[in-house]
Amino acid sequence: MSRIEKRFAALKAEGRAGLVAYLTAGDPDLDTSTRLFEGVAAAGADLIEIGMPFSDPMADGPLIQAAGMRALKSGMTLRKTLALVRHLRARDPDTPYVLMGYYNPIYRYGAEAFCRDAAVAGVDGLIIVDLPPEEDPELAEPAHRAGLDLVRLATPTSDEHRLPVIVDRASGFLYYVAIAGITGTRSADTAAVREAVARIRRFTGLPVAVGFGIKTPEQAAEVARAADAAVVGSALVDRLAQNLDPSGKAKPGLADAVLGDIAALAKGIRGARA
Repeated sequence: MSRIEKRFAALKAEGRAGLVAYLTAGDPDLDTSTRLFEGVAAAGADLIEIGMPFSDPMADGPLIQAAGMRALKSGMTLRKTLALVRHLRARDPDTPYVLMGYYNPIYRYGAEAFCRDAAVAGVDGLIIVDLPPEEDPELAEPAHRAGLDLVRLATPTSDEHRLPVIVDRASGFLYYVAIAGITGTRSADTAAVREAVARIRRFTGLPVAVGFGIKTPEQAAEVARAADAAVVGSALVDRLAQNLDPSGKAKPGLADAVLGDIAALAKGIRGARA
């Protein structure tokens, strides 16, 4: 079993959903980002999404766009992102790490080489938001050979005709995007999430993680009652941004503030089905 499979199996055995925490690699700088990621699992995250900074993140709202710009400005690259994962994996052999981002940097790196290097670094899965199923074999095939899960995305517009295409050859888990639009702009509708998760389960036995529009422990708990995991990103990136000084440097309490939010989200999720 992969680390992702093991983690979701453990969550099922515990009778609870998981927390997937997202932060952008290298935001606001590599040293701060490294120290922050080192504490994310201990704060309560069950899986960790690591954003690959990109200059044109079309699915992301202003918060994550700004995070990517800060990271790129500080000199973050895709190779440095893989080096960050390698460092984290040496410290933590069990937590699943999923890289999330866009295909252009991978294309420039070379899909075969990227998948090989990502697997060696300790990456478990990939979420590539601008690569639909019809276009992803050039990444899916080398990812499969390297032992990486390719996590597909479903949206509120994914109907009974589209879902079979999405789940075909998907692995790890399915990521349900709970709102139509970009990240960090609106809150997810709980009733709509429940209906969507039930619909998705008719087409796949993969765990379903729900993201976009989850900002508070209460919202995360509501999602956790329906899905296998709640994904929180923009709210954490926003907390990070609130702890930068006017020059964009990290204030002393940045890590504690972000990790405190992760701990609160994890507590909400852990108590959701009690």
